[in-house]
Amino acid sequence: MSRYRGRIKLGAGVMGAMTAALLVASTSPAVASGTYSGRAYLWGNGNADTYYADWDDEGLLGRSKHASSNATCLWQRILWADGELASTSDIDGVFGDRTHNATVAWQKDENNRSSGHAGLLTDGGVGPQSFGWAYSMHLWKAGGSESVGQTLNLRYDGTHHDFDLRRIPDGTYEFVDGDGAWRKAGYDYRTCS
Repeated sequence: MSRYRGRIKLGAGVMGAMTAALLVASTSPAVASGTYSGRAYLWGNGNADTYYADWDDEGLLGRSKHASSNATCLWQRILWADGELASTSDIDGVFGDRTHNATVAWQKDENNRSSGHAGLLTDGGVGPQSFGWAYSMHLWKAGGSESVGQTLNLRYDGTHHDFDLRRIPDGTYEFVDGDGAWRKAGYDYRTCS
């Protein structure tokens, strides 16, 4: 093999390795770190010792990630409960500018309330950090069981409003929608009102 052809093969191998490294580096942090559960719904593992950490591995919500979904509806309900959205009519399951701006305000307020200990990014996106903080700081057990295969009833204790939600036996989370129906907090569809 000529030196020239050897350099081409070496160059192609280096370029392939660099491309693979770039693809890994450009993957979203939740996927790259392996922390996102990859499930279609907000989900908890049913472990009685750690149910309060159920949302530490949730997916991303934002203007370009699951922007029209029941998971966004649940997040908007959290923003409403904490006074960042003015009315339940703002809960439509669409992560637009209003929800983005309310999320930034919520992240700033949570950091201020915790004297900066929350360390939440104020980027307007929602992922394991914001979901996890909301769960661990504002949700409390209202009844049921933390055990696998059981229903756990929870209450979100917001600064302005409270609302009920539950983890059902399959581990998925449901919340009461504006029409009074229970809705699963899914990432890939929107049926909330």
